[in-house]
Amino acid sequence: MRPDGVLVVGSITADVTAYSRRLPRPGETVLGYDCSLVLGGKGANQAVAAARAGSPTWLAGCVGRDPFRDIVLSELQAYGVALSQVRTVEGRTGIAHIRVDASGENDIVITPLANASLDTDAVDESIRAVEGEVSLLLLQLEVPVPVSCHAAKAGAAAGLTVVLDPAPAQELPDDVWQHVDIATPNENEASELTGVRVTDVTSAERAASWFLDRGVGHALITLGSAGALSVTATRTRYFPAYQVKPVDTTAAGDAFTGFFAAALAAGLDDGTAIQRGMAAGALATTRTGASPSLPDAAAVETLIRTNRAGDGG
Repeated sequence: MRPDGVLVVGSITADVTAYSRRLPRPGETVLGYDCSLVLGGKGANQAVAAARAGSPTWLAGCVGRDPFRDIVLSELQAYGVALSQVRTVEGRTGIAHIRVDASGENDIVITPLANASLDTDAVDESIRAVEGEVSLLLLQLEVPVPVSCHAAKAGAAAGLTVVLDPAPAQELPDDVWQHVDIATPNENEASELTGVRVTDVTSAERAASWFLDRGVGHALITLGSAGALSVTATRTRYFPAYQVKPVDTTAAGDAFTGFFAAALAAGLDDGTAIQRGMAAGALATTRTGASPSLPDAAAVETLIRTNRAGDGG
């Protein structure tokens, strides 16, 4: 029987979020109207999304020896993420400082701290530990880049489907891409990595070619409210976005990637997986915060069904 689990190798942070009517200009102070302290980090967010989608999910990452450790671990456990591959290291747990304006737009400063301690030996140990339980490896770039690159190669060698969300965007060695089955950048990350300014579907297709030329099997470029473009060597497909009223776009991309990965691990076709990811990403924008905004499988299925009914399908 094919394993249906997901192993996420990535970051874990405590997210401190401030909400204000607008974001301050450099040197300016503005008054906010709310704040929150919750689990975050792209690795943790995507692990939570995959778990909420129904996939057995393990997270390989690092936390520090500080009060934030208990906060993030208890939230991961509450969401159903397996903690056996989370390591406690000396120092402090990673922190993300997020600011959100009234339109739902945000900016983020990430301080990696304990996340910088994740190393290649830990990655290898985690891949061995979940052998026979997982079929998909999910990566991002908030842990040291050499570790993510090693994980891609090790995951491919172990026969796992390797999905890389190249965020935050940064230059990677060219030989890494051949080990990536699916890359899921948003339009900004695709622009920075490829040098193609992605503003619409046509430019997204040009950027997708950059990934395919370097050995990626499937380039999946998300375009926010404009939808997503899926490009392989044999097929190009556009997926329109689900229409919702956004409140906070934090973790929308993580919701997309986590649900998409879980669907693939469950053996669903990539078109269905993309639809699930897009519905999850849309729903994540309707609630504030990172992990608290991640929907469950029932909410995603309801949005998909409602959308089909609205289209007359």
